[in-house]
Amino acid sequence: MPQQHKKVLAVVSDLFFSVKITDAAKRAGMAVELVKDPHELMIKAKAKPSVIIFDLNFEDAQPLELIAKLKGSPEFKGVSLIGYLSHVQGELKQAAQEAGCDMVMARSAFSQNLQQILKRHSGVI
Repeated sequence: MPQQHKKVLAVVSDLFFSVKITDAAKRAGMAVELVKDPHELMIKAKAKPSVIIFDLNFEDAQPLELIAKLKGSPEFKGVSLIGYLSHVQGELKQAAQEAGCDMVMARSAFSQNLQQILKRHSGVI
């Protein structure tokens, strides 16, 4: 039976993080898809990715609304939602957690731990 590829959806606008996430996902053996549009994300999320990563500062994508929508739907139960932001944005961190984001991290911590996070979601660890 062929191994099912675990998938990462990433809602990011920053090229640096797009590359970082793509590289880390490949090393973890996961397929990655970058999404910039909220409507497109909701369609692609129906394929049940292992994890959806949000740049919480990517306001055009309405990350808090998307997180709340995904968490509020039984269809997406089991999909992990991870957000990252600047370490000084305490209010945004709290808002993301209240919306249902499973893990909210400072950009620096996210960068340092990205490989481990994706390995955990790929089933390797």
